[in-house]
Amino acid sequence: MKCPGQDMRFWRPGDIFDAPCRKCGRKVEFFKDEVRRKCCCGHEIVNPKSDFGCAQWCPYAEQCIGTVPEEVKQRRKTEEKDLLRQRIALEMKKYFGTDFKRVHHAIEVARFAEKILKMEGGNPLVVMAAAYLHDIGIHEADRKYGSHSGHYQEMEGPGIAGGILERLNVPKQVIDEVCDIIGHHHSPREEETLHFQILYEADGLVNIEEEGISKDREKVEQLIGKVFRTVTGKRLVEELYLA
Repeated sequence: MKCPGQDMRFWRPGDIFDAPCRKCGRKVEFFKDEVRRKCCCGHEIVNPKSDFGCAQWCPYAEQCIGTVPEEVKQRRKTEEKDLLRQRIALEMKKYFGTDFKRVHHAIEVARFAEKILKMEGGNPLVVMAAAYLHDIGIHEADRKYGSHSGHYQEMEGPGIAGGILERLNVPKQVIDEVCDIIGHHHSPREEETLHFQILYEADGLVNIEEEGISKDREKVEQLIGKVFRTVTGKRLVEELYLA
């Protein structure tokens, strides 16, 4: 027996519908679980309302309804990554608690990191996890050393971030890279990965505003030469602080 989401006996009005062919304008009938159909003119139409119900997330979908279309598999992977990213952000917020300054900083860094990532490429999970968790060692550094200077943050951050990511079942290879970035995010090496550079520039963009140098053109220009290497990062800092 098929699950209710795919069994036509449980379908509702609107689960079978017509969609216009973009080539000839004729109406083509679709069932909600179809990915594409060909119009009589030969043009292939993608289902604008494709809905596979639980097949988008259920690991037993293929045993239940047969072969799951590749489009659905890709959608499932994307949704899983988006959910994981949201859970990392939530863990960061839970860890910092009422330290809203740190929460806001992490969210802003993540926002800029995503902008740079979209243009420069890279692994979104690595970049966004590093962005949300890069300062996660601040509280422990304060507790242990009475200081949250960059050096102490780099010492304490990787262990805390690694524990969070392990609990979320993030792949070990990703955890290792994220922890490496966090472990020297104030101390760039002579040669750096793109993932580190994106985080470094996103953090720099936020720090310009938070450290009150946004109106000091000379200092901003100095930072461009020191911090920013990607085309997108340079464009953002120039648009925000030098335009």
